[in-house]
Amino acid sequence: MKVFSGSANQKLAKDIVDHLNIPLSQISIERLKDSEIYVKIEENVRGVDTFVIQPLCRSVNEHFVELTIIIDALKRASAARVTAVIPYFGYARQDRKTSGREPITAKLIANLLVSAGLDRVLTIDLHSDQIQGFFDIPLDHLTAISLFTDHIKKQNYPNPVIISPDLGSVKRVRKIADLLDLPFAILDKVRKKPNVVTKVNLLGDVRGKTAILIDDMIDTGHTICAAIKKIIQEDIEKIYVYSTHPVFSKPAPGNIFKLGISEMVVTDVIPITKNYKKLQVLSVASLLSNAVENIHQNKSVSALFN
Repeated sequence: MKVFSGSANQKLAKDIVDHLNIPLSQISIERLKDSEIYVKIEENVRGVDTFVIQPLCRSVNEHFVELTIIIDALKRASAARVTAVIPYFGYARQDRKTSGREPITAKLIANLLVSAGLDRVLTIDLHSDQIQGFFDIPLDHLTAISLFTDHIKKQNYPNPVIISPDLGSVKRVRKIADLLDLPFAILDKVRKKPNVVTKVNLLGDVRGKTAILIDDMIDTGHTICAAIKKIIQEDIEKIYVYSTHPVFSKPAPGNIFKLGISEMVVTDVIPITKNYKKLQVLSVASLLSNAVENIHQNKSVSALFN
């Protein structure tokens, strides 16, 4: 087994191989003067089970093209199998047509990865479960639920309530509430266009409780900000925000912290370049390394959640 890293999140890749007790395999990645991407695999991979760590985060298009080039390089070097570890799957929100003459870009991305020669995908908390069906190759779908439930248990929040910021997150958030045996509430948001929330309705009793908002990603922050503003009206004690994917398009973090939340907890699937006083980052390296090890040994990945 050899693990390679693209340029999207090299720290996470290093943390993963540290858990596996193997070195990070050598690869050269360059940006040429005309902005083309040049890749060279610096080790023999003939007959080797290979893994590439590359979340499709900013810059999404560059990191996607880089990933396809790495896959092609590994396949042409006769790697036995190439598994892309994509902790954050960019374009996941473009998973269906909402009006005429729109693409289904998530499906296109899946097709292009398979066409490049990819054999398997490992990812975390897809924005939409249906994306698993876009791939004609095996896809292992992990979740950060265990990280969040463990963290929430340790905090011992007073009188907590788990809140889903929209209907799309209900299934994931309800599972966390069930595991923790905590009450559950839902915020129903109304949009007129992408990233613009015009109205929020609250379903459930949160008055006087500690609110724990959980979402799969925070991009522009409009959804979370609208949710926070709505529950502030309910005489909330404190507000905590949990999210797997800190996309953090500017000025999302600043806007969220200005609303007076107590803390935001995210994972390291996407590198965070700025320090925030009320931000805590949980590592998914152990989770991913266990999954990589099981895939390599042809063991069950779903068994990791039992």
